[in-house]
Amino acid sequence: MKVLLVGSGGREHAIAKLIRRSLLEPRIFVAMDYRNPGLEKEAEDTGGGWRIVKTTDPQSVAKVAEEVSPDLVVIGPEEPQFHGVSDILREKGFVVFGVSRRCAEVEKSKVFARTLMWKYGIEGRLYFKAFRDLSEARKFIEFAGDVVIKPARQAGGKGVKVLKDTQAYLSKDRQEVKKTYVEKLFSEMEHFVDIDYKILVEQRVEGVEYTSMVITDGDTVLPLPLVQDHPHAFEFDVGPETGGMGSIQGPGWLLPFITREEYLKTLEIVKKVLDVLQLEVRDRYVGAFAGQMMLTGIWGPTVIEFYSRFGDPEISNLVPIVVNDFLEILDRAASRRLAGAKLEIDEESVTIVKAIAPAGYPDNKVLASNHPIAIDEQRIRELGCETLYASIEMRNDGFMYTKGSRVFEIVCVGKDYEDTYKRSELAVNYVRTLDGHPLFYRRDIGSKELLSDRVRVAEKVRIVYRSRAEKGLLGKMLVWVPGEGIFENPLIGFVR
Repeated sequence: MKVLLVGSGGREHAIAKLIRRSLLEPRIFVAMDYRNPGLEKEAEDTGGGWRIVKTTDPQSVAKVAEEVSPDLVVIGPEEPQFHGVSDILREKGFVVFGVSRRCAEVEKSKVFARTLMWKYGIEGRLYFKAFRDLSEARKFIEFAGDVVIKPARQAGGKGVKVLKDTQAYLSKDRQEVKKTYVEKLFSEMEHFVDIDYKILVEQRVEGVEYTSMVITDGDTVLPLPLVQDHPHAFEFDVGPETGGMGSIQGPGWLLPFITREEYLKTLEIVKKVLDVLQLEVRDRYVGAFAGQMMLTGIWGPTVIEFYSRFGDPEISNLVPIVVNDFLEILDRAASRRLAGAKLEIDEESVTIVKAIAPAGYPDNKVLASNHPIAIDEQRIRELGCETLYASIEMRNDGFMYTKGSRVFEIVCVGKDYEDTYKRSELAVNYVRTLDGHPLFYRRDIGSKELLSDRVRVAEKVRIVYRSRAEKGLLGKMLVWVPGEGIFENPLIGFVR
């Protein structure tokens, strides 16, 4: 079976590894923006090939597809979907696992996603206000208390600023920080011409985050195991938000701090959103979908944002634990015959993924780019771990170079977190730059200390939301908007 994989990074390398184990004897072809040596090897080892193209250009990708004539096209990243790559491929008769431009709006526009949840009264929604105009945003932010400031468009997981405002003596200083950040974010968002809104200001909530991914053909929804991503750059969730510094999974379908009841409620929310999304955009959703969730005292399972594709690095956690034929599942979804399909996993194991990044990431891509880098994959394999190649480019001089983002993802699997964590910590030592440029990763991901903290926070949050549920107060909050009054429903005078 010939498979064309579109994408260039760690997520696509994870998908390639899952695909190549199929009994359908896949030949993998890759359309990528740069020469990723991990994807190159997966393609060549399966008797396939690779092409360098602009993956957000529908015509360029379609040309590769016409040359390869694949039985299935798998779209990895969000940006090709935003640009209509899936649409043009389907128009040309190809079988595609990847959502249309209209369905991908649920990820591209965070305002669209938030509005959708309020319009249809879906649980787990947050209060928000969106802005097209900088002056309006500056004025509003003067009075905003505990808020999260986000780019209104998906920007690779970056650009989010959480501002806790509970200390009165610092309120003026925080106002200045908010104003300055809003100005900075507006400037960065100016080059995105495919959305109207630039800034999203939403209710700040506290709790533990996790990701619920599913595969769907528009009718049947096939859940994947829960995974927890760690988006902050540095230990214990401090520093700027990134595309993800690592993730944990297991054992089984849950996480140590999420109950089965919360898992089922999360799936209920995800399925409701998929149903109303297809109704709203009048198109069938075929591909991967994910809810980036947080367990909060306001709702219990609460939506932070949505992905119209597999999470990165979350999909990497599945590489060692999927037991049955993942390619068959993707093909059945793309062919709209997912009913009856099952995903089998190793329910006894846990996985830890650690991303390694060059200093400068995520705020200074120039500083983080063009550093020669090396890895000892054999030593990493001896530790029971796998390597995924992410923002790495092989050049004509025979050396690999950093491209400014996370360079490798190390995926380790074991029967418990303690042993798996120890091996993951050893594995990261086998990555180094050849020019001495510093690399960093998060040592706390998968650690006993961080896991214990997650369990403690989840238990506290659980007491709060269950109490609110008993009193019929889930999701209830009063919001004061200066000059407009007090609102319970933010869609009345709260969104411009």
